[in-house]
Amino acid sequence: MPQKSAGLLIHRRTAGVFEFLLVHPGGPFWARKDEGAWTIPKGLIGDNEDELEAAKREAEEELGVTVDGDFRPLGSYKQPGGKIVIAWSVEADIDANAVRSNTFTMEWPPKSGTMKAFPEVDKAGWFSLPEAGVKILKGQRPMLDDFLERRSAE
Repeated sequence: MPQKSAGLLIHRRTAGVFEFLLVHPGGPFWARKDEGAWTIPKGLIGDNEDELEAAKREAEEELGVTVDGDFRPLGSYKQPGGKIVIAWSVEADIDANAVRSNTFTMEWPPKSGTMKAFPEVDKAGWFSLPEAGVKILKGQRPMLDDFLERRSAE
């Protein structure tokens, strides 16, 4: 059974244009990657944890703020590695410069025996739809399309 994550596609309108909050993963693997490396705030769903509650918890851990609002289901998205990401959209205006993420520990450099802590998210940013389409991970791009499709149907 594939792993399941839950996350939030956070959006706002600036001068009538949608912008999306994406986060850049921390750690050495992602340090020099930009296009196709950003993601929605998301993470693994705990055993017996409600999926939406997991999405809210993960967003809080990765952003350092509680996200409140009208959470609308977007769908489930199979990632290239096989993981399933269940996403909701929510309108919120978060200060991307004030993001404070939790950390994870890994051996770095590899095979050194030295453990080092890295932020789970090293930065966040607001992006227009065209920019977000370039920045976001390939497996998450359909979230942007589904968001716009649902908005146009309202």
